[in-house]
Amino acid sequence: MTDKLKTEGKFTYVEEGEGPAIIVLHGLMGTLSNFKETFNHFSSNGYKVLIPELPLYSLPLLKTNVKNLALFLKEFMEFKNIDSAILLGNSLGGHIALYFTKHYQQKVDALVLTGSSGLYEKAMGDSFPKRGNYEYIEQKTKSVFYDPAIGTKEMVDDVFKIVNDRNSVIRTLAIAKSAIRHNMAKDLPAMKLPTCIIWGKQDAVTPPEVADDFHKLLPNSDLFWIDKCGHAAMMERPEEFNTILHKWFTDRNI
Repeated sequence: MTDKLKTEGKFTYVEEGEGPAIIVLHGLMGTLSNFKETFNHFSSNGYKVLIPELPLYSLPLLKTNVKNLALFLKEFMEFKNIDSAILLGNSLGGHIALYFTKHYQQKVDALVLTGSSGLYEKAMGDSFPKRGNYEYIEQKTKSVFYDPAIGTKEMVDDVFKIVNDRNSVIRTLAIAKSAIRHNMAKDLPAMKLPTCIIWGKQDAVTPPEVADDFHKLLPNSDLFWIDKCGHAAMMERPEEFNTILHKWFTDRNI
């Protein structure tokens, strides 16, 4: 998807399609390409899909947190003249979508959460991986998926590069601490908008009980399971993910 990247001002993003806007928010170790199949499907089927690169490693350290990433999303929407949008987030991206919704619910038409943080944080396990330990990084990266083969060498190399860069490590830890501070449990019952929760049954990062809790706390939510699937359903089982979401949009008239 790098061939479709646009850079305008401080925003780098991909955009395609016409119709209601879907803004996709990637996770802490995620990239735009994680959503390639979802981007292609919905941009070809009546939606305008935008995926901004989140400034996870470029914000000032004191502003590297969930709150300021949500403000970045607000600025991006204003820059693109989007009054309201469907927000689709995976992992940290889901958390950003939830925090944004807490403060700007009128700007959100619907939420789509998959492997979202916001209630339970275990993204890096009990400790941050030791710098230089490639085998550990490889094991951690592959464990995100039900099928470890999804964790390609290119993906492992990207994560390895992040954890061996001091600037990236400091900001990754800052975001992780911020995610724990901004637990959304008390805020979810006030979010009345339609919410689609799509979860991998074998998600080891945000386990199935997290999806159940989101479903219980979000008053207008529907929960769908994908079997033989880990933390990134839109990447590991894209056809099933897209089918579930497209039907939900149709049923909910979104």
